[in-house]
Amino acid sequence: MRNLYASGEKVTRIRGVFSGSLSYIFNTFSEGGKSFDTVLTEAGEKGFTEPDPRIDLSGKDVARKLLILARELQLQKELSQVKIEDLVPVHLNGGSSLSSFKENQIDLNEDFEILRKDLKEDEVIRHVGELDVATGELEVKLVKEKRYSPFGSLKHADASFEIYTESYGERPIVIQGAGAGAAVTARGVLSDILKLAEKLA
Repeated sequence: MRNLYASGEKVTRIRGVFSGSLSYIFNTFSEGGKSFDTVLTEAGEKGFTEPDPRIDLSGKDVARKLLILARELQLQKELSQVKIEDLVPVHLNGGSSLSSFKENQIDLNEDFEILRKDLKEDEVIRHVGELDVATGELEVKLVKEKRYSPFGSLKHADASFEIYTESYGERPIVIQGAGAGAAVTARGVLSDILKLAEKLA
């Protein structure tokens, strides 16, 4: 992103599945057969979600990633300006304890089951973040994607994002790979430490 901006390439839009945790959850849930609360519990047991999964479901992590990208493009934006679809009902949110949330997370099932039943045979649910550079709008939301589209075909906990530029038009630059898990996170941290060590050397 920094290199594109520095070279004078005009970035017009960024769209992506930025959360490996939510990627795993909706990849698995869209395939059917398991209730949403079951998939959420399994994601936690695999180490994909935060200890409190409401942090993932709130969409704020994805919003922060969008905000970083916006600022790389010199857009003066704040977190409060990101439109976020919070996936946690009010009665399970902030006011309740983590233990209370886990005891009652079955309450999530009804709304998500309605979403799943509303899918066409060739559709899946995906959690995406979108940045429109022209309008300055940043949004985090659930969308329906065609099963064989780039986002629709994601597997496991893969993350993927698309960078649209003026030169490439509707053919985006795509970055995709594993997006969640202890090993992935550890490699990312190590990479950052090595970069910092090089700068200080």
